Amino acid sequence: MSIQAQIETKLQALEPAYLAVENESHMHHVPPNSETHFKVTLVSSRFEGLMPVKRHQQVYSILADEKAGPVHALALHLYTPEEWEARGGTRPDSPNCRGGGSH
Repeated sequence: MSIQAQIETKLQALEPAYLAVENESHMHHVPPNSETHFKVTLVSSRFEGLMPVKRHQQVYSILADEKAGPVHALALHLYTPEEWEARGGTRPDSPNCRGGGSH
């Protein structure tokens, strides 16, 4: 199973109303087909009443093995259903890699 699929499977524990896991490794200085940099957009009613840091802690706890191993970077966009609706169902774009050189 790919790292991306592992992340998607594990995050089902948060009962997402919406989940998108995007492999952004190609935007960084890594070998082709790497799975090291991911962006996660997750909408869950489980985030109700939680400050952003608590939401991030929940995700980091679930993905502890991946963070300890192959995953170098994890951009998290975590919303309640109401927040997601207020945003119009959009999340911020990722910035370009600042590692220098060409990609």
